[in-house]
Amino acid sequence: MSVRWAGVILAAGRGTRMNSRLPKLLHPLAGRPMAQWVLQALREAGVKRVVAVVPSGEERIREAFGPSVQFVEQAEPRGTGHALLEAEGLLKDLEGGILVLPGDAPLVQAATLKRLMDHHSRSKAAVTVLTARGVPVEGLGRVVRRRDGTVGAIVEEHEADEAQRAIPEVNSSVYALRSGDVWPLLKGLTPSRKGEIYLTDLIGRVVANGGEVRALEAEDPWEAFGVNSRAQLARAESVLRGRICEGWMEKGVTILQPATTFIDATASLGQDTVVYPNCHIYGNTTIGRECRIGPNAVVIDSKIGDRCRVLGSVLEGSALEDDVAVGPFSHLRAETHVEAGVHIGNFVEIKKSRLKRGVKVAHFSYLGDAQVGENVNIGAGTITCNFDGVRKWETVIEEGAFIGSDTMLVAPVKVGARAKTGAGSVVTKDIEPDTLAVGVPARAIKKLRKASDGHGLPDSQR
Repeated sequence: MSVRWAGVILAAGRGTRMNSRLPKLLHPLAGRPMAQWVLQALREAGVKRVVAVVPSGEERIREAFGPSVQFVEQAEPRGTGHALLEAEGLLKDLEGGILVLPGDAPLVQAATLKRLMDHHSRSKAAVTVLTARGVPVEGLGRVVRRRDGTVGAIVEEHEADEAQRAIPEVNSSVYALRSGDVWPLLKGLTPSRKGEIYLTDLIGRVVANGGEVRALEAEDPWEAFGVNSRAQLARAESVLRGRICEGWMEKGVTILQPATTFIDATASLGQDTVVYPNCHIYGNTTIGRECRIGPNAVVIDSKIGDRCRVLGSVLEGSALEDDVAVGPFSHLRAETHVEAGVHIGNFVEIKKSRLKRGVKVAHFSYLGDAQVGENVNIGAGTITCNFDGVRKWETVIEEGAFIGSDTMLVAPVKVGARAKTGAGSVVTKDIEPDTLAVGVPARAIKKLRKASDGHGLPDSQR
């Protein structure tokens, strides 16, 4: 890129139509604050220097952009032209181009910004504006072209007459400017009756001074769409999620019904994974290859290995190794780690536990603060009673143990290797390895033969 570029994000708007205590640019879209989508587009377009014009005293917006961005404040909302002027102190020595973007335009894409910069660099225009046709025109300025095809003016919707409102080409509020031209012209703009200086008035001033204004039409008209209300936020969300699904399908993921599939931009999916309808994949989630997710699965901030099956279940802050099956109707909560080959059936809840290889928890069980060894079988209705009303306690079940249906494990407690509990047992004391315990409270009644000797059979069955 021969021309040096800087980006300016106009992020000082109050966003009153959102009717929210949260600043407009912090409202999330596909897992990221709105502000980060605009910044990401600039970064991916190769713009290294970025200035954000922010309202006074709003540290949350600064935090959303991050430390790589320079900031200036617009103390009073005096219009977009005034907001850009606030950045002059940081950019007046720049020899190159300035990309100006509104902070509420999350649908602008890096490829389009590259086209805009290239188009502007090759022309003699003082300003090049990104335009679109076919997008909902509510609130958008209309682009009035001259006979030679250049732009003569941008008329704000509330100031347009009937003929101008019928113009299909609209302003995206994304501009490429020559830095040497912009500052004197901005200072010469006349405030509106409301006392605001509009950046769109710069177009008429350039033309009046004999300069040239060109337009580049976006290939995707939604790139001109701005977010000023909750309804517009929902539209932008829909467009972004559609793009995300298309992107993963191009990389080899099957998504059977994109319209009902919600994948955050921060998630990652492996090749040949299939996502069934009505799935929600949020946060920093990683899903491996050849998995089957859904239908009706919710996966949040979790890591899933290869060839896993998650059917109609919820995973939060959990990790599955390869070849794990979960569901339907199960819930894996934070700090749960499931090793390879584990089967978790229906109506199972697991919290802050580790299940080692080959464990089976088929139905109606709760495992909280548990360490479960390899090849343990958890019978239906098993519960680890981990909370005494004050603190949480750990349950340890060693390898090869068999936990009978409706067993209550009152923590802290340990079940030894290859031990068994009878159905309905309430275990309040540790069970030695190779021992059968039954009753309420459970007591040891038989010593079992070790797996190497008799495959875990009781003495009466030797």
